[in-house]
Amino acid sequence: MTQTPNNTSVGVTAERSDAARNRSRLLEAAAQLIAEQGAENVTMREVAEAAGVGKGTLFRRFGDRDGLLLALLNEAEAEFEKLYTSGPPPLGPGASAGDRLAAFGCALLERIAAEADLGAALGRQVPYARRNASNTGRAFHGHVSTLLRETGIDADHDMLAHALLAFTSFEAADYLRKERGVATARLQATWVDLVGRLTQPKGP
Repeated sequence: MTQTPNNTSVGVTAERSDAARNRSRLLEAAAQLIAEQGAENVTMREVAEAAGVGKGTLFRRFGDRDGLLLALLNEAEAEFEKLYTSGPPPLGPGASAGDRLAAFGCALLERIAAEADLGAALGRQVPYARRNASNTGRAFHGHVSTLLRETGIDADHDMLAHALLAFTSFEAADYLRKERGVATARLQATWVDLVGRLTQPKGP
């Protein structure tokens, strides 16, 4: 017996499909505008106009400008996440937890200094609290906390992860680089030193 499709189900599926298309169009339009103008100069009105949708649709989908930038940030960070979760060592698996932790912080600091890094450009435009609570922020924290635990140190891994990542925040790194003239290589050396001091075996 042939079943007649449920009109309600068909309508819901079509609505979800339309929403997915709108989201994709909005993200593509925002990414293009950011590439042309810089993340700090793009407005919600411009994104809606470029995507060919009403501004209300944009706000319903992402909540506010930070929500839009965070959605773009999560997509931009996907490649880096693959590198530190499944890429070659020492950033990826295959090296010791301490070496991976050292490599992770150095990679973050190098990206912060790179003018063309999209993830860094987007992250700078989002307040610290929302950035840390995003998918990307939680992934970074979870990775650092896990590596600290794998080193075998007896400590509050959760809080230590927050403390270490604060050193790689845009606020701290940009201040040190731009206001204090600290070279990126020195920041990276300091990160490696911090990791070593935390993870090296304690003496008698």
